[in-house]
Amino acid sequence: MSAPHSHPLDNPSRASLTGPHAHFAERRGRILRYPIDVSPWLALPDNPDAEDWADIAALAGPGASVSLNALREPPPGDWEITFCAEGVQLVDDGVAAAPDPEAVRLGPADVPEMLDLVARTRPGPFLPRTVELGTYLGIRRDGALVAMAGERLHPTGWSEISGVCTDETVRGQGLATRLVLAVAHEIRERGETPFLHASAANTNAIRLYESLGFRLRRRTSFLAVVVPRDVPVSDRTRGADDTQAAALR
Repeated sequence: MSAPHSHPLDNPSRASLTGPHAHFAERRGRILRYPIDVSPWLALPDNPDAEDWADIAALAGPGASVSLNALREPPPGDWEITFCAEGVQLVDDGVAAAPDPEAVRLGPADVPEMLDLVARTRPGPFLPRTVELGTYLGIRRDGALVAMAGERLHPTGWSEISGVCTDETVRGQGLATRLVLAVAHEIRERGETPFLHASAANTNAIRLYESLGFRLRRRTSFLAVVVPRDVPVSDRTRGADDTQAAALR
């Protein structure tokens, strides 16, 4: 049996949903997830058993795709893996965090523009309510949003920088770097430590982050799996462990 995770960043989705993001958590048994319009991540315990996988099926529904990280053992054989990518986790190790005079705070009213920028640049999952996870900062040119960065996972004492993207018309101007440093400043001001994830294949981004003062902490992987349509559903006693959608409106 694998040793349990001993650091909140070893299983950051679970550490977030049992910590500062507990108000978002939808739960069944030991399985936690964000609302599907907030984040795709679903959090498993360190060593999931058959009943945990049955609870995922009950929570997500047959045929649904679920996104997992920090999974230490393969999913059951009848769960189809539709996406698998190796990644890296980097943590603040002397980042020169600083506010940016051109950065503006983004909120719910900016979501249509944020979604449009994400669709053009594909930095990773960003959904209609992702902006609720933390501070998002953007840079506008001639009124149009051309770059942004913000916060996603939030284990106690840590905050993940995510959603970093720049429109192709302004690339090469250092806007992404400025926003990463500005978001890092916001995190530091709360007494927390910035961290981030990147694709292991994106060596240019990794080199950039390392040049800013991030260091590699661990390697990880990101998976998407499909719930089998005939998977047995857990008969766990209904009660406190049933699905609980947090109201954050």
